[in-house]
Amino acid sequence: MKEFQKITLLPRDANSYGTIFGGVIISHIDLAGAACCRDRFRNPRFTTRVVRELTFQHPVQVGDLLTLSGEVLASGNTSVTVRIVARALNRDTRREELVTEAQLVYVAVDEAGRKEPLVPWEG
Repeated sequence: MKEFQKITLLPRDANSYGTIFGGVIISHIDLAGAACCRDRFRNPRFTTRVVRELTFQHPVQVGDLLTLSGEVLASGNTSVTVRIVARALNRDTRREELVTEAQLVYVAVDEAGRKEPLVPWEG
């Protein structure tokens, strides 16, 4: 698995209890998934087609360091399935916990938003 993002989560990302909103974490997962696609394929644009089951295992607090890692599981003519794992490093205890993991499917699209064939990087 390759690491794609490290983010320190801020108060603006949290509810009044200091817990990060799930939607904020999901948006970072989506960005990491697209980066995972671009790491493997030359296509400049990918759109999210499917987010498979995503269950939060552990809360993330303000100040925690969120690390997102990913890998390509499969690819077809125009689509890529990736697995993203999110882990949080607690700022006080320095203990790392699994936050969630998910599979996402992306589709390569052209400037007009139409599907286009995947173009792998050479070498």
